[in-house]
Amino acid sequence: MSIQLSGCAKTEKEVNTSSSTNSSLPTSTAKSETIIFGVAPGPYGDLVKYAIQPELEKKGYKVEYRQFSDYVQPNLALANGEINVNVFQHSRYLKKFCEDKNLDLSEVIKIPTAMLGIYSKKVSAKNIEELKKELKKGDTVTIANDPTNLARALIFLRDLGLITIKGEIDPTTASEKDIDQNPYGLVIQPVEAAQLPRTLDSVTISVVNGNYAISAGIPLSTAIAKEKLVEDTVNLIAVRTEDLDKQFVKDIKEIVESEFFRDQVESDKYEFREFQRPEWYVKKWNIQNQF
Repeated sequence: MSIQLSGCAKTEKEVNTSSSTNSSLPTSTAKSETIIFGVAPGPYGDLVKYAIQPELEKKGYKVEYRQFSDYVQPNLALANGEINVNVFQHSRYLKKFCEDKNLDLSEVIKIPTAMLGIYSKKVSAKNIEELKKELKKGDTVTIANDPTNLARALIFLRDLGLITIKGEIDPTTASEKDIDQNPYGLVIQPVEAAQLPRTLDSVTISVVNGNYAISAGIPLSTAIAKEKLVEDTVNLIAVRTEDLDKQFVKDIKEIVESEFFRDQVESDKYEFREFQRPEWYVKKWNIQNQF
């Protein structure tokens, strides 16, 4: 997921509400049922808008969106029935959040996900080996300051050979203290995830979450290196567990598994084709991820 716990509970606002219906006859028993999707800042609202909403409308549904400014309220709103679906998190986060808050929410299906990437305006490196040659002791690297994404960033930097870390990282308590060795003498500077793109004007490199890179107009293809997500950090669609067998949930899953959804993801009109595809998608469509 591209999860950023960027701040405490903030107010939510309804955005980009669509109540249009398709003039053709519904292909299910939707009967103009309204589905409210909860989304966070970034590309996943667009993924729903372009790759899911049109097919839901053909089935007779109305689609609305509620955008949240943090990554706590979407699950609380889902549990409380304020929204029907949310699209912003991965299964590792969902499981931990539900355990901590005693919520009964479930995964419907995993979706293509924007990965972390290393970006820079200060170096000319096109890949990690070139970057290692350009890095100097004291160069600053900004990473997200929330524990979940900080842990991801440290693991990413470790996998690239830029640091080593002390054993396994607890994603709920991760900090710079988890760094064991720092052979390149990098200054690791945690900042709020949403601010990472802005730091590119003043730091050597930044580990930016994919959704915030897109929001800042940074093409994902310009990353010096991209994270390879493990399956439980690929984003998903979530609903209340009691709704899993309802028709609207079955219809959403059917659409995500459809050729229409695939065609939107692979279209050169959107950034989605730069996302990491979940395992089921790779197997079903025989389209490999490019790292």
